Amino acid sequence: MTRFVDVRNMVRWAAARGPERILSEMVGYVEADFGRWEEFDKTPRVASHTPYGVIELMPASDSETYGFKYVNGHPSNPAHGFQTVTAFGVLADVSNGYPTFMSEMTLLTAFRTAATSAMVARKLARPDAKRVALIGTGSQSEFQALAFRSVLGIAKLSVWDTDPAAVEKFVRNMAPLGFDIAVAPSAAEAVRGADIVTTCTADKAKAVILSADMVEPGMHINAMGGDCPGKTELDPAILDRGDVFVEFDPQTRVEGEIQQMPADFPVTEFWQVLNGQAAGRTSADQVTIFDSVGFAIEDFSALRYVRDAVATTDFFDEIDLVANPDDPKDLFGLIGALVPTG
Repeated sequence: MTRFVDVRNMVRWAAARGPERILSEMVGYVEADFGRWEEFDKTPRVASHTPYGVIELMPASDSETYGFKYVNGHPSNPAHGFQTVTAFGVLADVSNGYPTFMSEMTLLTAFRTAATSAMVARKLARPDAKRVALIGTGSQSEFQALAFRSVLGIAKLSVWDTDPAAVEKFVRNMAPLGFDIAVAPSAAEAVRGADIVTTCTADKAKAVILSADMVEPGMHINAMGGDCPGKTELDPAILDRGDVFVEFDPQTRVEGEIQQMPADFPVTEFWQVLNGQAAGRTSADQVTIFDSVGFAIEDFSALRYVRDAVATTDFFDEIDLVANPDDPKDLFGLIGALVPTG
C-alpha cells in the first residue's frame, strides 16, 4: 500500500500543525538535503512547453529514495478560474522501485518555495534585516511572508502588485496575523529601504519587475518568479551589481535570470555556501541575488518532511496503487479468474 496525502488531508494537517511551524521545520529538511547535495542523482527538469504554459517533471534520487514532482505553470489560468500552478509528488523505494508515498503538491510547493527563500536569506541577507519587500502578491506571497517571519523574525512588509485585488487579498490574509504591512504605490516605493526583496510574478515574459536603479547597497534579492525560458523579472544590469547564487547551474542557465547573461557568467551554487566551499555574504554593502527557479531536491525534501510529519497521524490514506499478485510472475492471474470462458 502507498500512503497518500490528498488535498483534504494536506489542508487539515497544515491547519493543525500551523503554517509557520511547517515552514521552520521544512527549512531544516531542505537545508539537510542541500548539505548532502553531492549524494543526489540530479538532472534539470523535463519540460513540455505549449502556447498555454508548461508541464514539467522534476526528478531527484539518493541511494535510498527516488522522488519526482509533476507540476504545471499556466499564467492565464486565474482568468479562467484555475490555479496558475498545480502539482503532485511521489517518493519511491530505490531497492524495489515501489512507490511508498504520494502527496498533493500545489499547497506543498508553496511551502517549499517559501522555505527555500528563507533558508537562503538566512545565509545571504544581512543579519540585521528588518523589512521585506514583496513584488507580486499572488499565491506565493503569504507563504513568503510567513517564512521570513518564522525563520528570520521579520514581520515588517512593503508590498506592491499590478493587481489591486491581489494586494487586497494579501492584506486581508496577513494583517490579522500580526504583520506590519505598507501597501506601496509602485515597485520602486515598495523596495526603497528594504533589506530583502522578493520578486514573484506569474507572467511568462521577459519583464523588468526590478530595475537596477531600485537596488540599494546591502540588499538581498530573492528572484523567485523566473522559472522557464523566456521568463525573467530582473533588469540584467542588476546581475552585474552583486553576487548571484543558484540552485542547479545547468537548469538555471536555461530558466533563470541568468538566461539573459553570457554562458560564462559566474554564479555560485548555494549548497557550496552551506558546506563552506564558497563565500556567501562578505560585507554589509554587498548585493546578493538568489536566482531561484525551483529544483527537484527541494521537492524531495518537502515530500520527506510531510511523509515523516504525518506518519503517526490520521492525515493520510492508504491507496492500492501497485498491482501485487501472490505470484510475482503471474500478473494475469489477478484478472484471469474474472475473464469469461467458453
